[in-house]
Amino acid sequence: MHVMPPLPPLKRVPPGVWTVLAWWAGLVFTFLIRIGLPGESGPAELAGPFFFRWDGLAWLVVSTVLTHVAGAQLRRRPLTAMGLLLVAAVFACVPLGVSEIPLAQFLAADVALSFIAAERARRTGIVALLGALTVLAGYLTTRLLFGWPAGTSAELAVAMTAVIAWLVGHSVRQAREHADTLIATATAQAVTDERLRISRELHDTVAHSIGVIALQAGAARRVIDTQPARAGQALGDIETVGRETLSGLRHMLGVLRQSEQGQGQGAQGQGQGVRGQGVQDRGVQGQGVQDHGVQDRDVPGHGEQDQGEQGYGVQVQGVPGHGEQRYGVQGQLAGGAPGLSELDRLVAMTTDAGVHVEVRRLGERRPLPPEIDVSAYRIIQEAITNVVRHAGTSRCRVTIDYRDDELAVEILDEGRGPRRRSEGGYGLVGMRERANLLQGSFSAGPRAEGGFRVAASLPLSAEVR
Repeated sequence: MHVMPPLPPLKRVPPGVWTVLAWWAGLVFTFLIRIGLPGESGPAELAGPFFFRWDGLAWLVVSTVLTHVAGAQLRRRPLTAMGLLLVAAVFACVPLGVSEIPLAQFLAADVALSFIAAERARRTGIVALLGALTVLAGYLTTRLLFGWPAGTSAELAVAMTAVIAWLVGHSVRQAREHADTLIATATAQAVTDERLRISRELHDTVAHSIGVIALQAGAARRVIDTQPARAGQALGDIETVGRETLSGLRHMLGVLRQSEQGQGQGAQGQGQGVRGQGVQDRGVQGQGVQDHGVQDRDVPGHGEQDQGEQGYGVQVQGVPGHGEQRYGVQGQLAGGAPGLSELDRLVAMTTDAGVHVEVRRLGERRPLPPEIDVSAYRIIQEAITNVVRHAGTSRCRVTIDYRDDELAVEILDEGRGPRRRSEGGYGLVGMRERANLLQGSFSAGPRAEGGFRVAASLPLSAEVR
C-alpha cells in the first residue's frame, strides 16, 4: 500500500481563499495610499468625494461580498466566479473616483484567472481572459463616451497583468500535463521492461528443459526395441523434468498474480489462476502465457504447447538448477534465484542428456552480487542449451574467471553449429540484454578452428572488488 505524502502547507489552501486574500490585500492597499503614511507629506492618491462616506463604504462592502461569493464558486463554476470578480472590481471603482480600474481592485481577478488557466481546460481559460480584457476595455470606452477622463496607459498596464496571469496559469497546466505524460511513458516502459525480463527468464529455463526432453525422447525412441531399460531411464528423466517444469510454471503464475493484486496498478494484468484443468495468466495488459489443459498426472507434460524459443510471461521454478526469481517494476531481485552455486546440478542434468560439460574455474572464488550471479548462470545455461539443441556435439567447456574488476564467462564447443539461423530465436538476444543491463560486454560467434564461442564480461562494483 502506497502512502501519499502530505501536500505542502501552501498547496492545501484552496484557490478561492487565495482570491479572497488577494482582494483584501488590494483593499488594504487602497486605504493606505489614501491616508497620510509616515514619511509622506500627504496621501499618495486623493480619496474620491464620498470614499469615506457611508454610501462609498457601501459600494466597497458590496464588492467585498461579491468577491467572497466568487471565491466559494471558483472551483465549481469558474466562469461565474470570474464574472462576479469583474463586477466587484467595477463596483469598487465607484467610490474611488478614478479614471481606470486600478491594479489593486483587479488583483483578485488576476489570481482567479491564473488558477482557471492552470486547472481548467484551455478554452475555459481563454474565455476568462477575454472576459477580463473586455471589462477593462468597456470601462475605458464608457468613460470616453461620456467625455470623462480615461487612464488608458494605466489600464493597459492592468491588462498586461491579466495576460501575464493567464500565461503563468497556462504554463503550470502544460507543465503538469507534461509531467503526467512522462509518468505514463515511464510506467509503460517499466511494464515493457518487466515483460522482457519475464520473457527472458522463461526462455532461459523452459528452452533448456525442452531441449533436454527432446534429446532424451530421441534417445529413447532409438533404443526402445534394443535397450528397453535405457529407454525406460530416459523416459523417467523426461517425466521428472516435465513435472518440475509444470510445477514451476504454476508456482510462478501464482506469484505474478499475487504481485499484480498487491500493486493494484502498473501492469494491469489479470491472472485467472489455476482452476482445475488449466493454468491461465494474462500477464501484462492482457497478454501472457496461456496453458490450456496442463495436467500433472501419469503422463507429465501432456497437453503442454511448446513455444519453441519464444518464452512469454513467466519464469519457471523447480527445474533442477533453476530457482525462483521475481522482479519488481524496476527489476529488483526478490526471493531466491539460481546462481553459479547451482551450476553443478545443471551440468549433471546436461551430462545425463548426453552432452558432457567441462567446468573450469579461474581466480579466487568469492560471493557475487545477486544480479551478477544470476546473469552469469543464465548466460551459461542458455549457451549450454544452444549446444544441446544446435551444436551436434557431445562435449563443451565452460570457463568462469573471477577477475579483480569483473566476472568473465566463456562457453566453447567444437560442434557444427546450427545449419541455419533459427527463426524467432531469442537466446543470443537475451544473453546480450543481460550483459548490457549490467554495463558488461557480450560476444557470440563461430570459431575459426570450428565450433562456437559465447563470452561475456560482467563488471563488479567497487564494494565487491
